[in-house]
Amino acid sequence: MATYTPRFPGSGTLIEETLIEGESKGRAEDILRILDLRGVEVAEADRERITACADLGTLGTWFDRAVTATSAQELFADE
Repeated sequence: MATYTPRFPGSGTLIEETLIEGESKGRAEDILRILDLRGVEVAEADRERITACADLGTLGTWFDRAVTATSAQELFADE
């Protein structure tokens, strides 16, 4: 008996990669905005590290930490 595996049209294609890239870019911008609104200074090297990250799991962790972090280095704890 064959198993049917539904696939999103465009899954594994440039369309999907573009969507993920856009989501990661937006999440990085959100992290930087939260830090800015909270008055947390972010060095240029840390800003580049955040914006260059494409891993949504990592960005999610950093996003959660940005809510309470007192320094940008607290985002990267345990890495």
